[in-house]
Amino acid sequence: MKVALITGITGQDGSYLAEHLLDLGYEVHGIVRRVALEDPTHRLQRLSGFIDRLHLHAASLERFPSLFSVVSEVQPDELYHLAAQSFVSYSFDDAFSTFRTNIDGTHFVLECAKQLVPKCRIYFAGSSEMFGHANEVPQTEKTRFYPRSPYGISKVTGFDLSRNYREAYKMFVASGILFNHESPRRGFEFVTRKITSYVARIKRGELKELPLGNLDAKRDWGFAGDYVQAMHLMLQQDCPEDFVIATGETNSVREFCQLAFEFAGLNYEDYVVTDPQFYRPAEVHLLLGDATKSKEILGWEPTIKFEELVEMMVMHDLDLLAS
Repeated sequence: MKVALITGITGQDGSYLAEHLLDLGYEVHGIVRRVALEDPTHRLQRLSGFIDRLHLHAASLERFPSLFSVVSEVQPDELYHLAAQSFVSYSFDDAFSTFRTNIDGTHFVLECAKQLVPKCRIYFAGSSEMFGHANEVPQTEKTRFYPRSPYGISKVTGFDLSRNYREAYKMFVASGILFNHESPRRGFEFVTRKITSYVARIKRGELKELPLGNLDAKRDWGFAGDYVQAMHLMLQQDCPEDFVIATGETNSVREFCQLAFEFAGLNYEDYVVTDPQFYRPAEVHLLLGDATKSKEILGWEPTIKFEELVEMMVMHDLDLLAS
């Protein structure tokens, strides 16, 4: 039985990945903050359906000794490094903690693996935000990075660290450059879940408007459950490589709003208002991925279309309020 260790297991991607690996017969371990173990009802909610099949360990990305202890105990065959401060807007508010968590945390994870399990296969969670103000559309594995946020900068640094460990120490480290991927498990602070949760509350008469920033920003949105399967496939290859994971289609925030409200029988123009406080200091206007390499080498393709994704999220949030 293969042993997998996941950082960020309590997040959207971590929960879907853990579930997928369990279905494949893995022994799955996850790193969580100690506070999560003390408040499992709220902080481990995404894992509630299968938590009894997991092995959870308390550690902090910001403390090398705690990570070292967990990796030493678990001795993973595969290590998926998903944990990060991943909310782009917050990274502008507190760039220092974003860098500390995302850059130092990645360095610590890689060094622990190098010292303790050098044959372990490692996945690093990159991001389309690394492209930022991209010089070409669509973006591929060869597109130049031009990050436009502290979060994007931290992910570029993590990507370079991962590549350096792969090349300098001959470790199996693969990076996934994942474009936006959403689901009913998305955090409420992210724009897609903010939209669908507000739609549900407006439908029930609890709210009267939805304040948003740039409605014309365009993203390549896919389903998180599809994307974690690509992570696993990357670590099953003969050689470690980096892969763009995307749908190859783009939609605006406005289009997401329009669909979300339509699924609830409402007109978004009656409720959506733009608020300058939700604009980024440096905006990324268009991200669109080309996942040709993933299709050809991994045999991976997305299964959930944009319209299905929006409907899935809206229906979930309507059901959540009704329960």
